[in-house]
Amino acid sequence: MEKAACVSERQMEVEVLHAADGSAEEGAMAVKEALMKKPAVDGERLKRKAKRLVKHNSGERVPANTMDFVVPHRRWKNSRRSRNGHGRGLPKKGGAGGKGVWGLPGSEILEEDFEDHNDPNYDSDDKNIELKEVIPDITPEEYFKRVEPIFLEYYEHGDTLEVAQSIYEETTDPLRPMVTSIAIEIAMDHKQSHREMTSVLISDLYGRVVTGRDISRGFDMVLKNLPDLILDTPEAPTILGNFIARAVADDCIPPRYVTNPEVEELNEHAIVALKRADTLLSMKKGLAHLDNVWGLGGPLRPVKIITKQMTLLLQEYLSSRDIKEAHRCLLTLEVPHFHHELVYEAAVMALESINQSTEEALCALLKSLDAACIVSPLMMEQGFQRVFDDMTDIVLDVPLAYIMLDRFVERCSRAGFLSDKTIRNMPSRGRKRFVSEGDGGQFKPPTASFACDN
Repeated sequence: MEKAACVSERQMEVEVLHAADGSAEEGAMAVKEALMKKPAVDGERLKRKAKRLVKHNSGERVPANTMDFVVPHRRWKNSRRSRNGHGRGLPKKGGAGGKGVWGLPGSEILEEDFEDHNDPNYDSDDKNIELKEVIPDITPEEYFKRVEPIFLEYYEHGDTLEVAQSIYEETTDPLRPMVTSIAIEIAMDHKQSHREMTSVLISDLYGRVVTGRDISRGFDMVLKNLPDLILDTPEAPTILGNFIARAVADDCIPPRYVTNPEVEELNEHAIVALKRADTLLSMKKGLAHLDNVWGLGGPLRPVKIITKQMTLLLQEYLSSRDIKEAHRCLLTLEVPHFHHELVYEAAVMALESINQSTEEALCALLKSLDAACIVSPLMMEQGFQRVFDDMTDIVLDVPLAYIMLDRFVERCSRAGFLSDKTIRNMPSRGRKRFVSEGDGGQFKPPTASFACDN
């Protein structure tokens, strides 16, 4: 080892002497190269200079004396590092950044590795979150639009339980008094039978959806609105008085409400309504009679009363020949299931009159009822079938009943509202001979003639 080291030192000295003949700069370079090639000696440690890490930032400026072919403000344009010096040193969007790019495909379904706790949308699983029900407040106008279809549908099906469930879902505590006021205001524009249904509804909603206090406040609201309601419904004070008396009879509000309402200033129409309610309650056995305060409407009336009203309707029509008024009176009776009685009475009246003008008028009425879909084809067929079945009794009072029936049915058939089935079922009173002397003892089928046997 010592011999090899001496040889290497000698060789280095020779190279330095040869370099001395040249320039000083070349000699220095030669010495530097010789030193770099010098091997490590045992026991010695090579000392290396540590590298100095230089941190560059986009804000640093390049010295003027350095040669750089990149414009300073565009140096970091395409760099993916964070430009504020506080980033993680990772490329943006997982290396899929760029203008108009959202990131790597499928990255939207992956959980982010780094979450910002200061982000307002940050949701930690460690927090105890308490959810509270928030019901937005609605205006009285919006509430009226939501509840009005419920009451109108109630007039069709009559199910108070369904109405209670629907209103309970739509009503908050401040809006409960409006249930009574809206129901009464809608009922004022409808018939007596609908007002009876409204009174029943208020009674059924008591204790389920509204309280007695809510009903009283609802009546207060209607008393204040009477000056406006009377413009569309002139009898509004009387109707409201009936509602108040009926609510007292149904134990929905106390009797003292009639004499001591909570309205601050009573208008003249409110005074009339309260006097009407007081009069109904002060009658002898008034509470018992208030069950029929709206009268007996529709199928609640006896059959004899409905039959009498239909007869008066036909007689009034024959005297005035006003078809529209006859339609209105028939609809007011509210007995669509009993319209066959009107057809029966009209046909019998045509047979008994033995007058062509009366037959034409009654035929025109039945045709208009069929065209307006007031009397259904089933009711029309059922009414004429009742006349056919009662011909044996009618002919006792009207001997020419079969002739008149033949003529009236033919007239109605030409008008086009009688079915072929009804015409085929029409009876005839011809002579039905089954055996004759000149027929050779053979049976003859019944004739289809409409001739009358006098």
